[in-house]
Amino acid sequence: MPLPTFTFNDESRKNSHGFYLVNAGGRFERFDRTEGGALVSYIHGGGRVGVVIQLACDIENDALVECGKNLCMQIAAMSPKFIDRAEISDEFIEKERDILTQAAKNEGVGAGKPANVFDKIIEGRLNKELKDFCLTEQEYVKDGELTVAKYLEKVGKEIGAPIAVTRFVRFETGEGLEKKEENFAEEVSKAMQG
Repeated sequence: MPLPTFTFNDESRKNSHGFYLVNAGGRFERFDRTEGGALVSYIHGGGRVGVVIQLACDIENDALVECGKNLCMQIAAMSPKFIDRAEISDEFIEKERDILTQAAKNEGVGAGKPANVFDKIIEGRLNKELKDFCLTEQEYVKDGELTVAKYLEKVGKEIGAPIAVTRFVRFETGEGLEKKEENFAEEVSKAMQG
């Protein structure tokens, strides 16, 4: 079943409480209205993947919307989990470090090497993985010479104001089917309350 198409360029999606509700296959996400910036949506693969991104910027123009659309394509293709490392919890990092440590031991990586060398190998692998998880650290798919952070800087200079990603959500058809059935009315109510 394809994702429903959603756009945010028309006033009909706004409500009097100052936020947008996005319904993608029964999963609701709340996006609060902000002064300045853009809220951009993108549907990829005939409705297989949908992305919504919120950008903060003092200038609102077509270049900002185009930047948002390009970042949506990046998110659809690369599936980042976080905007940047500041969003990553210590617990998540420790869990990933444990997984990488176990995998390296199973592969025999660092066998016979001092512990500090093994730790550096794990930290190198962790940093590489975290770059893939963080949108701003990913290689920009439309220009491999740039990271997403550098692309944001470049567009910000072109339009005359810095751009920041404040939030994004990636929806995929079939995502969450394995989770328990939620009360639809409660989910909508929680999303509207913030």
